[in-house]
Amino acid sequence: AALLFTLVPSVVLVLVLVLGRTRRSKPFGQVSSVTEPGCRAWGQSRNQLLRVLDGDVAWLSCPLVSDPSILNSSSHHLSWTRLSGGDVQEQPITFSSSLVQDRHTLVLLPASTSQAGDYRCTLRNRSVCLQATVRLAVLQSEHVVRRVDCEPAVVAETSQVSVPVQDGTVLECPNLQDATRMAAGEPSVRWLYYCEPYPFWNDSQQQDGTSLVIHIFYQRNQGLYYWHGPVPESGAEASDSPGRINVTAVSQSSTPKEPSILHLSPDPAFPVRTKSEVHLVCKALFPHLDSWWGMWWTVDGSPLESCPDRHRFSSSSSNLLDSLGDRTEESVLVIRDFQTEDLQREINCSVANRRGNDTRRAELQQEALLPSVQVGCGLGAALVLMLLLFVIYHVFWLELLLIYRSWFGTKERDSDNKDYDVYISYARNSEDEYFVLSTLRCVLENTFGYSVCILDRDSLPGGVVNDDTLTFVARSRRLLVVVGPGYGRLGSQALLELKAGIDNMALGGHLRVILVQYRRVQRQGWVKELRRARVALTLIRWQGDKSKELTSRFWKQLQLELPVSSASR
Repeated sequence: AALLFTLVPSVVLVLVLVLGRTRRSKPFGQVSSVTEPGCRAWGQSRNQLLRVLDGDVAWLSCPLVSDPSILNSSSHHLSWTRLSGGDVQEQPITFSSSLVQDRHTLVLLPASTSQAGDYRCTLRNRSVCLQATVRLAVLQSEHVVRRVDCEPAVVAETSQVSVPVQDGTVLECPNLQDATRMAAGEPSVRWLYYCEPYPFWNDSQQQDGTSLVIHIFYQRNQGLYYWHGPVPESGAEASDSPGRINVTAVSQSSTPKEPSILHLSPDPAFPVRTKSEVHLVCKALFPHLDSWWGMWWTVDGSPLESCPDRHRFSSSSSNLLDSLGDRTEESVLVIRDFQTEDLQREINCSVANRRGNDTRRAELQQEALLPSVQVGCGLGAALVLMLLLFVIYHVFWLELLLIYRSWFGTKERDSDNKDYDVYISYARNSEDEYFVLSTLRCVLENTFGYSVCILDRDSLPGGVVNDDTLTFVARSRRLLVVVGPGYGRLGSQALLELKAGIDNMALGGHLRVILVQYRRVQRQGWVKELRRARVALTLIRWQGDKSKELTSRFWKQLQLELPVSSASR
C-alpha cells in the first residue's frame, strides 16, 4: 500500500505530460520561450489572471496541481519563483510573515502594486518537471468602476447564480476553501445586498456560518450580493477581499418544463402561391431548465440539410421574449421557388429539451388567384404613376424642356445664313440700357454662348440708322425687346426695331420676337405695336434679386425661347 501510494502520483504526472505532448495542446495558453532546462513549460494560462486590490489578500494557486494526492506525495516538490525583466530572469521568493506558501498556494498578506507581475510554479520529481505561470494584477481602489458610489470595490469575476422563484437557496462564497484553512478560529464572512448589510430588509434571509440562506426567494430578491471573506491569521494588517454574486430569478421549479409550440403560421391552413417565396413562422415556449434545448424544421421526416433540394430551404431563429428564464423563440422557414408538389410534403416544426418535445405540421393550401385584385392593383399603380409624372412635369417643366432641347434640338445656325442669334432692342438713355449692357448682354454672350447684336455697338459710324436697323434685325434669329416705361415712344429708335421685327415675323421669316419686362409698365403706357405683340407672345418678367441667379426661372424661360447653342448642349 505504501508503495502504491508513492507510485500513483508519479504515474499520474507522467500521463499528464505524455497526453499533453501527444495532443500538442496548451491548456494554459502559449508556451513560454524561457524555461528551466529539463522542464516542460505549460505557459501562462488565460484563466490564471488574478486581480486583487492593493492591500487585499492574494491567493495564487498553481494550476499544475489538479490532484491533491500529487502534492501530498513526498516524491514531488512544488516551488515558486518570480519572473522579472519580461520573462527573462527568475528570482527566488523570500518567504516572510506577509508572503507564505500554503501547500500549492502562494499567499500575499497583503498584496501591493510592487508585487504585481508573473509568478512561476515548478512541480518536479526525479523523472519529470512541469512549470506554469500565474499573472497577478494589483489595482488601486479608485481605478475600479462601481455601479453605485456605495458599492464595494470588487475586482474578482462575478459569480452567476439562478434561483427559482418561491424556492429556497443557499449562497456560498466562491473559492473560500483556501481562506478558511488559514483563518484564525472559526471563519467569519460578512454579506451585503447592494449597499445594505445583512439582514437586509426582511427576515427571509439568514446567515448560517459562511453561507447566506434564503428561505423563500422572490423576484425582488434578485440582484448583486457582496461578501467579505476571512483574513488569514498571519495577515492582521491585510483587509478582506470582497467578492460578488449576481443572483437571477427564474421561473418556479414546480411549473411544467416541457417545451410547447405556441402557433405555426398565421392561419391553420397557410395560403401559398407557386413560383414565389414562402415564409412559415413557428413560435415556441421553452420554460427555464438547466439543460439543452433545440428548435428545428423537418421536410418529409428529414432535416433541412438532408433534403434533395435543400438549396430552396433555409431557416433562421430569434429570441422574442425572455421572462424569468422562460424563452419565447421564433423560427422562420423560407421556401424559395415554391412548387406545386411542395403542397403534398410533410413540413413539421419541432422543439425539444431534456423534459420533453413537441411537433406540429404546417398545413398549406394553394392561394386562389383573384384577377380583380390584380387589375385593381395595376390600375392603382398606373394612376399613381400618372399623378407622379404630372407633378414632376408641373414642377420641373422648364428643366425637362431644356433637357429635351439639349438632346434633340436642332441648331438653327446650321440651316440658315443669319449672323446673330439675338438682336436686343431697348430704350436708350434709361435704366433699361444699363440692365442690357451690364447684365443681359454679359450672360447671353459669356455664359450661354450666343452671338448678340447691339446696334449702337456693332454698326459702323456714318451709316444710315434706319437702314442699319433693318439690316441687323433681318440678319438676327431672335429680336429680344426689353420693355420699360420709356420704350416705344413715337419716333424712337426702339419703336423702329419693334416694327421691323414684327413685320419680319408676320411675313413668315425666321425671326421670332421675345418680350422681356425689366420694369413694370402700366397698361395704358403700351403702344399699339406692343399691345399686339403682348397678345401673341409670352412675356418674361425680371423679378429683381430673385432673377439674378443663373438657375432662376427668368434665365430658364429666356434660354428656352432663344436658339439652341453649343453651351446648352
